[in-house]
Amino acid sequence: MNRTDLLLRMLDTTFDKESWYAPFKPAIEGLTAEQARWRPAGDTAKTIWENVNHLIYYKERLAANLEGREWSQNLDGDETFCLTEQSNEDKEWIAVVERAEMVQRSLREALSKTATEVLEQNSLEEKLLDIMLHDAYHTGQIIQIRKMQGSWPSHR
Repeated sequence: MNRTDLLLRMLDTTFDKESWYAPFKPAIEGLTAEQARWRPAGDTAKTIWENVNHLIYYKERLAANLEGREWSQNLDGDETFCLTEQSNEDKEWIAVVERAEMVQRSLREALSKTATEVLEQNSLEEKLLDIMLHDAYHTGQIIQIRKMQGSWPSHR
């Protein structure tokens, strides 16, 4: 397995291919907008929706970087949680989920077209690994929030 194939495989395990930790996609499956907007107690607690916004932003930025596109939507860390406005409309939540799936495909495609030398030269490989760890971390938070609200399936 070459390096790019390994990175693609690891990217998949954080998104939808279960490994020894739960991936992102099953962590948000079946949620309603109301569940995605539910906020645990505490001043600094984030909603699932906010966590998904945050993950989308950083993946979109990295995909643009890999594709050589200019990135002008520079947000600070806190602003990324508000990338899309939360609503009670399931169709709005579904659009956010679809955006997360689309950026995963874009990032995966961009990675598959990027030469190993380019990954090394621009610290892109390190950024990819950071994204994967970041996704795994926030996926854990999403699952914990679902457990707190009682929406995590008992069979998992």
